[in-house]
Amino acid sequence: MALPPKFNAHRLTFSSSLTSAPEPKHTIELFLDYVCPFSAKLFNNLYNNIIPKLISPNPSLSSKVDFIIRQQIQPWHPSSTLVHEAALAVLQLTNSPAKFYQFSSTLFAHQKSYFDISLVNETRNQTYRRLAKLASDTISDLDEEAVYNLLAIPSQPGEDGALNAGNAVTNDVKLITKINRLLGVHVTPTVIFNGVVANEISSGWTEEQWKEWLDKNIV
Repeated sequence: MALPPKFNAHRLTFSSSLTSAPEPKHTIELFLDYVCPFSAKLFNNLYNNIIPKLISPNPSLSSKVDFIIRQQIQPWHPSSTLVHEAALAVLQLTNSPAKFYQFSSTLFAHQKSYFDISLVNETRNQTYRRLAKLASDTISDLDEEAVYNLLAIPSQPGEDGALNAGNAVTNDVKLITKINRLLGVHVTPTVIFNGVVANEISSGWTEEQWKEWLDKNIV
């Protein structure tokens, strides 16, 4: 599945050469929900362990593979939409894979703060305010108000009387949802390798299991 340019920061690539035509690459797509514990386990292992230890220092791997986060909102977690919206706001404001992945790491680290019981007594905009502060605390040059302004729901009807217009990232939510539905992804985490679901990959994989799989498949 192609990646729309506006979501370019979803792609984590390890090649920066602009002097020659790019070599064909393998693609590992990670369908993750920020309030799914198993998504957090998979992401944390990849981002903090597998990628820096096995992939980034190894040109034979890093030159041949890209990772793409596919934000998978899970509707049975009501807060899932809000947390994913915050990530989309950061993406809009930075268009930086490094900053998007950095904030994703923070969201997973703080996911329990956005579980059902953690939010039951606060309004939607209060949750957005906490997410905006978390974003600015994570990314030093990111303005909290700029993030919040993309997320906040107005308290008054729009000029046309609209009561359900969403916020400034609603259209992005619709687009990522449409893309994921076209692929029929349901469970998180789901990993798609070169367009095919890789059911063998588990969130509980060790470094040794990842190394064996990468050596076998990234050729």
